[in-house]
Amino acid sequence: MTTPTTAPSFTPSPTLRQLALSLALLSPFAAPAQTSAPPEPLQTIARLDVGRYLGTWYEIAKYPNRFQRQCVADTSALYRLRDDGQLDVINRCRQANGEVAEAVGRARQDGPADSPKLKVRFAPAWLSWLPMVWGNYWVIDIDADYQLVAVSESSREYLWVLSRTPTVEAGAYQALLGRLQAKGFDLSKLERTTQTGKPD
Repeated sequence: MTTPTTAPSFTPSPTLRQLALSLALLSPFAAPAQTSAPPEPLQTIARLDVGRYLGTWYEIAKYPNRFQRQCVADTSALYRLRDDGQLDVINRCRQANGEVAEAVGRARQDGPADSPKLKVRFAPAWLSWLPMVWGNYWVIDIDADYQLVAVSESSREYLWVLSRTPTVEAGAYQALLGRLQAKGFDLSKLERTTQTGKPD
């Protein structure tokens, strides 16, 4: 991501309040219903440098999911370090009516300071004591320059490909797809994200 910026003040409309509620109940990283067992346990990267991970990432592709169904373009995520060592997570996307929806969450590492496994919640802070509101966010592939990343969780139910830029070089993207396929992901489920370059 780029250098973190201060999030603008934001007054949710009824539509965005509904979005926030949906994200609280259907966190992108909440434990999904179990289906068939994966071929083998999903492996993360060896370690994550959180300082280098901070900033803005643009969604390049994802497995379709219910909690992003209102998003039609320009999906991005901002990760910003907090004084308590946790991270602010600010997800934005453009809806069909042209408005930008925003949801603010919190992330913390699950394990040591270089753990590639994080816990993320979009539920209200007063529910943070409940383990069920914290979902898994696993960094499973990232390039040496921290420019292209794949995020999932243990069941492979969810998958996101994120980039520091709204577009990604074709060769790098295809190489990443090959590694994801080797990890047991069904590439036919992957959906490209439209990035228009319009400001929020």
